[in-house]
Amino acid sequence: MAAANVLQPLIDVLDPIIKFLHDTVGLNWALAIIALTFIVRAAMVPITLRGIRSMRRMQILAPRMKELQAKYQKSDPQRFQREVMELYRKEGVNPLSSCLTFALQIPIFIALYGLLRGSGFKSDVLASGSPGGLGVHSVVANPEGAELIILIALFIVSTIASMQVTMSMNPTATPGQRYIMYLFPLMIVPFMANAPAGLSVYWIASSVWTLGQQYVVQRVMPPPPQPAPEEARKAKPPPPPPRKRKRRR
Repeated sequence: MAAANVLQPLIDVLDPIIKFLHDTVGLNWALAIIALTFIVRAAMVPITLRGIRSMRRMQILAPRMKELQAKYQKSDPQRFQREVMELYRKEGVNPLSSCLTFALQIPIFIALYGLLRGSGFKSDVLASGSPGGLGVHSVVANPEGAELIILIALFIVSTIASMQVTMSMNPTATPGQRYIMYLFPLMIVPFMANAPAGLSVYWIASSVWTLGQQYVVQRVMPPPPQPAPEEARKAKPPPPPPRKRKRRR
């Protein structure tokens, strides 16, 4: 796998961490992968908080976004995009910052896949005598039967739940983006079904972390209060006076 070769330095970092959690801490292999997941997500918290603050600012701008949508989106989509980008620039909002945490997880996901498929790591796991844990037969083998059904079900439910919570914080999410949110886990189910079970354990644990993280965020950083319709009308600047027509002499 070419991507795994490019990410070999990352694989070399993940390998000793998982083995330390198993050999020294005493966790089974499934718990070691879950602990690794939480370590990775904890390291990303500063980046995640930046994205959350950006989404909070976007929530504050939501009324102005709706005005732009009503004014330009259907009649002049290009003008709408320009106005939105100008609004983001003036308010110092980066809409892509909320996607950075997810983007950073992709190389880790691929690196973990390469590690679980590697012959050296497989040999160490199988030599331990107990290659699984938490109902998983082996983290380095493809799941089968009831184990496969349970992992896929947990994968779909946890992924959709975490994405739904994340999208609820994004006021600019389009119906198309929400459709993709529900379609995404179904699209990669065939891949997860033919990958080592430890990869599903990692993804499910990451989705559970996201749900817990968003719960804490809602308590610590609640969304900004939206103005009542009357307050919004009062805050809206009055329209400019009509231009006087010049009289012809």
